[in-house]
Amino acid sequence: MSDFWTALGQHAFLRMALVAGLAASLASGVIGSIVVTRRITTVAGGLAHAVLGGMGLAYWLQTAHGLAWVHPIHGALVFAVLCALLLGKVQAGGGERMDTVISVLWAVGMALGVIFLFRSPGYKVDLMSYLFGNIMLVDPQALRLLILLDAIVLVVVWLFYHQLVAVCFDPEFARLRGLNVNAWSTLLLVLVALTVVSLVYVVGIVLVIALLSLPAATVGRFTARLGVMMAAAAGLCALVTVAGLGLSYHWDLPTGAVTILVAAACYGCALILHYKPLRRLLPGGD
Repeated sequence: MSDFWTALGQHAFLRMALVAGLAASLASGVIGSIVVTRRITTVAGGLAHAVLGGMGLAYWLQTAHGLAWVHPIHGALVFAVLCALLLGKVQAGGGERMDTVISVLWAVGMALGVIFLFRSPGYKVDLMSYLFGNIMLVDPQALRLLILLDAIVLVVVWLFYHQLVAVCFDPEFARLRGLNVNAWSTLLLVLVALTVVSLVYVVGIVLVIALLSLPAATVGRFTARLGVMMAAAAGLCALVTVAGLGLSYHWDLPTGAVTILVAAACYGCALILHYKPLRRLLPGGD
């Protein structure tokens, strides 16, 4: 990958891609640990797919109505937060099955996104770059917003870590402490939504759930402490993102797909190291 490091010093777009990937990795490791531990990967997947509607709407407003200041990431952010708030309301009310609402948001978001992109005049944006990511195309406007979103996620988790942990793992105890469990659960969903938006440019809508869960699941094989898991998952996610970026540049492959394969390889190694039956298959295994 020496050619990647050489090119990194020559091309600004590579440096922006690297910064975007590292920034998104921090939030992904922190929130991904909660997502994996609380087993709400389906929620994260629904939010990830729903944002295509917002991205398509923003692109349509930009091209069909001349709103040059509107960026697809703005639409993704609005749709993600609104969907998170809706899921929080459904979760608190209990009047509708959560999985049903997630499926509806998933399908409607994707459908709206495709329709808005189809109706946009002029050059049709490459749908594949939204679905599977193209971190090489991160522009300064998107990069600034991505860094801001990641900073918000990290600061909120740092300030309210104990409240979020209490609500995640022992909601009854949290209620006894006087915490508004519904409000804190909704805040957690919003944090997941912000993290999803920050990852869309790195690996795309379809693969967001993989990068959100694989590093955390890998680290979770070796520690049960959430704080340690968050820090280690963020570090592993950063390494995976850099490796995916470098390997994809070296071999001229899609960055998002390569990044996920690297993350999956790390998870596979963790399984081998963690389970004795698999270790016995290795030469010299127990």
